[in-house]
Amino acid sequence: MTGTGRLVRTLGPRTRRVVYGEPGPDEIRGELHHTSTIDLAHVVMLTECGLLGRSAAAALLRTITRLRADGFRELCGREAPRGLYLMYESHLIAELGADVGGKLHTGRSRNDIKATITAMRLRGDLLDLLGELHRLQAVLLSRARAHRDVVMPVYTHFQPAMPVTYGYYLAGIATALERDVAALHHPVDELGRCPLGAGAVSGTDLPIDPVRTAGLLGFDGPALHAMDAVATRDTLLRALAAAASAALTLSRLATDLQLWSTQEFGFVEFPERLVGGSSAMPQKRNAFLLEHLKAKAAAAVGAWTASASAMKSTPFTNSIEVGTEAVGGAWPALATVRDSVLLAQVLVSGARPVPARMAQRAREGFTTATVMANRLVRQGVPFRTAHHVVGAAVRRAIENGETELTKIELPGGLPVDASTEIPSLAEAVAAHDRGGGPGSCDRVVDELRNMLAAHIDRHAERRARLERADRELDAAVDAIVTGQGTGDAR
Repeated sequence: MTGTGRLVRTLGPRTRRVVYGEPGPDEIRGELHHTSTIDLAHVVMLTECGLLGRSAAAALLRTITRLRADGFRELCGREAPRGLYLMYESHLIAELGADVGGKLHTGRSRNDIKATITAMRLRGDLLDLLGELHRLQAVLLSRARAHRDVVMPVYTHFQPAMPVTYGYYLAGIATALERDVAALHHPVDELGRCPLGAGAVSGTDLPIDPVRTAGLLGFDGPALHAMDAVATRDTLLRALAAAASAALTLSRLATDLQLWSTQEFGFVEFPERLVGGSSAMPQKRNAFLLEHLKAKAAAAVGAWTASASAMKSTPFTNSIEVGTEAVGGAWPALATVRDSVLLAQVLVSGARPVPARMAQRAREGFTTATVMANRLVRQGVPFRTAHHVVGAAVRRAIENGETELTKIELPGGLPVDASTEIPSLAEAVAAHDRGGGPGSCDRVVDELRNMLAAHIDRHAERRARLERADRELDAAVDAIVTGQGTGDAR
């Protein structure tokens, strides 16, 4: 069946390739897997609502199950003049007859099917991405705890600023990534409503049960508003934004690690399994994976920009710009972000700090200067005066060829106290235990661990919900197939 009743001709081959592409076996299997899962749930619901006879339902379920088991191989290479879904439906009609295959589309539209496929696919991709982000968080927090005493300078404007620890730095990355993880959990929660049942744009007057199909497909409930269900893909936009933010966080981590792994810095070393050589320069030892990690954020940023641009100024109804064009770039972008997380896992776990070099640069960078100024403040010296006094001491040390601050000369009239002695780097780090400083690193790590545990529980609960739905759908399908001949025979 190539026409619609109203139309008797279809797109030409070249136009068809532009619009629908030329899907290969993998693409056919991927798309029709979601489509056929929806079909199984829909047939079960139609049967339970009395809109489809048990014999027809059993025939449909057996055929769809067979196609799924074979990876839809018999559909590969078939002409699809009106797209993959209608080619698949036409095959069912050809095999089972219009009285059976033609009833599959009762009470639904390609519009709510496409919206449901997008929701299911996005839900799966986000859960996979979140699982890897949780693992990365665990690695970051483990390394933060292990290296909490490895003192290093933190830089502002690419100049040594204050003494911190490498573990504290990693805990900072984990803190930023915690927000990205929380942001990604939000669209997963938004995907709790199932678009199936919204029909073309305004629901249906047939007595269907959207609550049942929603449950069988692992959703929390049906769509609240039919037009909204097919008109919008804003949850996908929020997911892309959160994924892009996570990738940006990792790109900044990679920038620091790449700089710190240079010979000039020598703060961090990577094992040979994480570096590469040069085809021309035999001495090279390139931490090239960090450059991949830095660059991969571009895919998510670009996908969000493209999707938002495609959705801009479209009518608030079903629209190809929104439902098809705006969605297309999301899947490779999310896969790229997942790859960046996998890279970050091995890079963070494989990076080894060089404590002696880090401590040396912290001393040579005069990073205890602010601590000294604050000690003067405790004695009653105005901060701006203390700032000037310590700054002058640093200038004199440099002029004298000294590489670290060893003494403070107080001008007349200022109180003198033993606290003007230069603290050790470890003492300076430990003293910064307020305002989220490195002295509170253990507390920060503990709190982040608790947040991570809550995210993992939430993730596991959602996975378990989907597994229960899969089992319930399998059982419902089996009940209809094995009970063929009972009930009416429409």
